[in-house]
Amino acid sequence: MAKTRDQKEALLSTLDDKISRAKVTVLMKYQGLKVSQTEELRTALRKAEIDMIVPKNSVAKIALKKHGIEVSGDAFDQPLAMIFGYNDEVQPAKELVLFAKTYEAVEILGGILDTQVLDAKAIKALAALPSREQLLAQMAGSIASPLRGLVTVLSGVPRGLVTALNQIKEQKEKTA
Repeated sequence: MAKTRDQKEALLSTLDDKISRAKVTVLMKYQGLKVSQTEELRTALRKAEIDMIVPKNSVAKIALKKHGIEVSGDAFDQPLAMIFGYNDEVQPAKELVLFAKTYEAVEILGGILDTQVLDAKAIKALAALPSREQLLAQMAGSIASPLRGLVTVLSGVPRGLVTALNQIKEQKEKTA
């Protein structure tokens, strides 16, 4: 059933809001998925605080153009879903690649990182990157490692002094 002008304007407003807030937007072909599989995907995305919308292609083009984003190619020649990630640039791509391993009907068509248009290969490469939390943990480990070594070296001097004093004490106890 065709959407009314008011419905299209409401969808355009929603898309405009999501595009402006999103750090990354992934375009996905979903045809061939059963309704239960689509709901499974939506549930997995919601848990990761990621939104999924299936807009009319003409409305999606208008919303993207409004933000100065021009998506070329045949992405809009078929029904597609738009996945919006607000907190982490990597997480939406990771979720979709993981889901695509289970369901072959899912196909990543490309995406938008900030205002830069990416192809499907770039989105899959993005999915291969560690998440923000993993990078922060690695950075903290890299910073802590030299400090831990410094503490070990600095604690060695007092430990050696205590050991020497204990040996002197033991010698005096034996001779006394």
